Amino acid sequence: MKLSDLSIKRPVLAVVMSLLLLVLGIMSFTRLTLRELPAIDPPIVSVSVDYTGASAAVIESRVTQVLEDALAGIEGIDTINARSTNGRASVSIEFNANRDIEAAANDVRDAVSRVADRMPEEARPPEIAKVESDADPIIWFNMSSSVMDTLELSDYADRYVVDRFSSIDGVAQVRIGGRQRYAMRVWLDRDQLAARGLTVNEVETALRNENVELPAGRIESADRDFTLRVERSYVAPADFASIPLGKGNDGYVVRLGDVAKVELASSERRAYFRSNGEPGIGLGIVKTSTANALDVARDTRAEADRIAQTLPKGTQIFVAFDNTTFIEAAVERVYATL
Repeated sequence: MKLSDLSIKRPVLAVVMSLLLLVLGIMSFTRLTLRELPAIDPPIVSVSVDYTGASAAVIESRVTQVLEDALAGIEGIDTINARSTNGRASVSIEFNANRDIEAAANDVRDAVSRVADRMPEEARPPEIAKVESDADPIIWFNMSSSVMDTLELSDYADRYVVDRFSSIDGVAQVRIGGRQRYAMRVWLDRDQLAARGLTVNEVETALRNENVELPAGRIESADRDFTLRVERSYVAPADFASIPLGKGNDGYVVRLGDVAKVELASSERRAYFRSNGEPGIGLGIVKTSTANALDVARDTRAEADRIAQTLPKGTQIFVAFDNTTFIEAAVERVYATL
């Protein structure tokens, strides 16, 4: 029996089936995850290693080449692209389309772990990541201030703004563009070092040995227990300037302030973020893979309006880029078509 014959003989059943399909369609239309492009993750795994202070040639010989040799034997590799820059090595491995990305990432982790002991001790541990289609921010907010510099603005956003955005349903990560972190910068004077017979390695060793915070055990009594720790007394630039480096022939204790300038500044002086010519920072919202992009963008916009009311005087937050505009326009055309 054909469907048309069944519908003619049993019209009530046909109406009920039509209404059921209509209800299911409306529910699906309002609840399905919306995104601009299909969720297709390319089979690419990246490995990056930070080695602060090393030149590109040193990075190439001591880090990049070691990683390339270890990764070359993994099954299913299509291409390997390596890049060596000052202070950083990046290796991108693209696998065949039929290769499972999870298994490929595990193979990369195993290969990198086997050569971890061949890396320089000063280098940071390798970071392994998969290229995911949901890893890009869907909306960017800009923060600028006329009373705070970039360091203060980055610290304020990290303390008071990022957590408020992260608590919104559907938000997976909040990225801070142009962030600058506080760091104690030591500017060595080579003439003063040479005059006192000191080397850079001796200064580095003194900083490593002095700038530590160690546990000191416990004190136990019949009624109470106390946990002890050695308080680290180096907080301000003047504290670091007083670190002893050695003793001269005349018995004078050479301190860090005698051979260097110590200041509290940004850890990365070359990180800048400008909007309309004004310095500031950016806040990128990354959604979860199952979240509705329109809902996340709508909720973050509303939260940004509430945050703007609590910002210090002279500080503002506004939308700089919203990728969901195209999704919303496409959904409106679907509504019009229906």
